[in-house]
Amino acid sequence: MMFFGYLIVTLLCFTTLALGQTRGKSIGCDNLIGSDKVTDKCGICGGDNTACKVVSGVFKHPFSNIGYHKIVEIPKGATKINITEMLKSKNYLALRSRSGRSIINGNWAIDRPGKYEGGGTMFTYKRPNEISSTAGESFTADGPTSEILDVYMIYQQSNPGVRYEYILSTQNTISPQLPPHILPGDPLNGQLGVTDSSNTDNENFDIADTQAGSFIGHPTKPIPDGFPDNQVPIGQPPRRNLEHNWKQVGKTQCTATCGRGSQYPIFRCVNRNTHEGVHDSLCDLVSKPTGEEEACNTNPCPAFWDIGEWSECSKTCGLGMQHRQVLCRQIYANHTLMVQSYHCQHLEKPETTTTCQMKICSEWQIRTDWQPCSVPCGVGQKTRDVKCISNLGDIVDDEECNMKMKPSDVENCDMGPCAKSWFLTQWSDKCSTECGEGVRTRSVACMTNYISSLPLEGCGSQRPSENMSCNNGPCENKIQWFTGSWSQCSAECDSGVQQREVICVKKNGDDFIVLDPTECSFLEKPPKHQSCHLKPCGSKWLYTEWSTCSKSCDSGFRVREVRCLSDDMTPSDVCDPLLRPEDKESCNTQACIPEIDEKCKDIFYNCNTVVQARLCVYNYYRTVCCASCVRAAKRHSTSVSYIGRR
Repeated sequence: MMFFGYLIVTLLCFTTLALGQTRGKSIGCDNLIGSDKVTDKCGICGGDNTACKVVSGVFKHPFSNIGYHKIVEIPKGATKINITEMLKSKNYLALRSRSGRSIINGNWAIDRPGKYEGGGTMFTYKRPNEISSTAGESFTADGPTSEILDVYMIYQQSNPGVRYEYILSTQNTISPQLPPHILPGDPLNGQLGVTDSSNTDNENFDIADTQAGSFIGHPTKPIPDGFPDNQVPIGQPPRRNLEHNWKQVGKTQCTATCGRGSQYPIFRCVNRNTHEGVHDSLCDLVSKPTGEEEACNTNPCPAFWDIGEWSECSKTCGLGMQHRQVLCRQIYANHTLMVQSYHCQHLEKPETTTTCQMKICSEWQIRTDWQPCSVPCGVGQKTRDVKCISNLGDIVDDEECNMKMKPSDVENCDMGPCAKSWFLTQWSDKCSTECGEGVRTRSVACMTNYISSLPLEGCGSQRPSENMSCNNGPCENKIQWFTGSWSQCSAECDSGVQQREVICVKKNGDDFIVLDPTECSFLEKPPKHQSCHLKPCGSKWLYTEWSTCSKSCDSGFRVREVRCLSDDMTPSDVCDPLLRPEDKESCNTQACIPEIDEKCKDIFYNCNTVVQARLCVYNYYRTVCCASCVRAAKRHSTSVSYIGRR
C-alpha cells in the first residue's frame, strides 16, 4: 500500500509539472501539447489549405423594382460567413431559409441590430449609425449552416454593391479534431481532451494559427509484468477505479427566464458505496456521461415594443421630420417573432414620428446697393453684395442658404447705344444786348474719338441748340449805359484782362443819342475792365445731358459725363479742376408715400419672438405675423442701405 500511495503521488506530481511547463506555450491544433503543427485556414491541424475552398465575390446587379430581390445563396455546411454592404444606402439586407422562415428583416419588418439564430448557426446583424457613419450594414456567422440559406436585398435605391464570402469544406478530409498521427480507432482518443481551437474572429476570413502543446499520458511501451493489479507505472493510463462512479447531482441554471432556454445535467464523481463526492480524477474520465441539452422555461416571453432607430432629419435646417419603425415582437423558442399589435396593448406604444430641427436656417441678406454699370454705354452689368447670414449674424457659405431663394447679385444694364455724344458748355452769363432782344450762347461739339466695341453712327440729327434768346427790356427813350463789346482777352489762355467802351445813350427810334455821362449817373456804371479766364491752353470742360433719376421718390440721383477736351476733341488733362462742372446731383427728393395693407396684421401676441428667431422667411410665420415681419424687413432694408452708403 505504501508503494501504491507513493506511485500515485509521484504520478500526480509529474502530471502537474508537465502541465505547468506548458502554460506559457501557445495551445493549438486541439490543445495537443508538444506539437509544432498549426491550424490552416480550413481548421485542419497541420493542413495545407486544400481541404476547403473560399467562395467570395461582389454583387452589383442593378434593380428596377422596389422590393425583395435574391442576391446570393449560402449552401449547407458553409462557415465563416460574411455578407457586407459596401456603402451605406437606403437598402436593407435580408436572410431566409429554404423552408420559408425569415431570419433577418422578413415581411417588410426591419429588425434591430443583434444576434439571430437560423440555419443551425448564430448570425450577428450590424447596422452602423445612420447619421454619422458611411459604412453599410452586414451580417456574419461562424457556421456551419445546416441548410441552404438565401440572402435578399430590400431594394429602395441604387445598389452600391454587396460583398459576400464563406468557406466550404471538401469531402474525404481528416477530421480537424484529431492530429494526423492519431487515428479515429486509437483506444487512447478519449484521453486527448479535444476542444475547438478555431478563431472566432472572421472579419477577414483568416483562421488564426495555433501551436499544439505536448501530449501527456501517451503510452511509450507496454506495461511490464509483475505489477499488482492496482498499481500502474508512471506514463501508463490508469485502470478504471471500481470504487467510484459518475452520478448526476443536479442541473445547470436555465439560460433564459422565458421563451425557451437551455440547461445541462451536472455529473460529479462519488463513492460507489457512500455516494459522497470525491475529486473527479478518481473516476474514469473516458466514461463520464455527456450532458445533453434540455429545454427549460419554454413559456413565451411577454410581448414588447421593438423600437427602430430614428431616420435622418428630413431637413438640414428648420423644422423637419424623423421616422422610426415600432413593431410588436415576442420571444418564443429562442426566436424573436413579430406578432399582432394587440399583444402589446398593455404597453404604451412609442411615437413613430417626431419633429426635428438641426439648426435655424441661414438667410440671404443684401449688403450693398447696385453698383454703377460696368460700361458708360451699351449693355453691361451691375452688381451688388448678397451674403448668406447665419442666425448668429455670421457670414457663412452660400450652401447654408436656399439657393433657389437667393436674390440676384448680378443684373444687366443698358446705358444706351455706344454712338458719338453731344458735349455742351454752360450758357454765357450775359445777354448779347444791353436792352431789347439778344441771345445767350454755348458751345456744342460732337465727340469724334469715343472708343467703343460698337460701330459709331454719328451724334444724330438732333443737334442741341447753341443759342438761347434773352431780353433786357425796351430801349425807347431809355437812358442807359451802353457798353461795347469786350475786347479780346489780353492773354491767349488762362487769365487776362478785357476792355470795352461804356457811354451814356438815349434810344430815339432806331437811333441812339449820346449823352453826357452825368445823365446816367443815377445808374450803376458797368465796368470798363474785367478779368478774363480762358480755357487752359488748348483744353476746356464739356459734358453730356443729365441721365434719368435713379429713384422716383425718396432722394435719387442723376449723373452726366464730364470730360476735359482739347480743341481737336481729344482727351486732355490740363483743364482747371476747380472749374470742373458737377457730374452727379440729387433728384426727386420728395418722400415716398407708403402703401398701407389693411389685411397685414399680427394674429399671434408673441410675434416679436418670431422676428427674433428669424422665422419670417417661412410663409406660415410671414402670414400670421405679417405686420411684425414687414416692420422687421423695413428695418433690415434701412440698415443695409446705411451699410452700403458707408
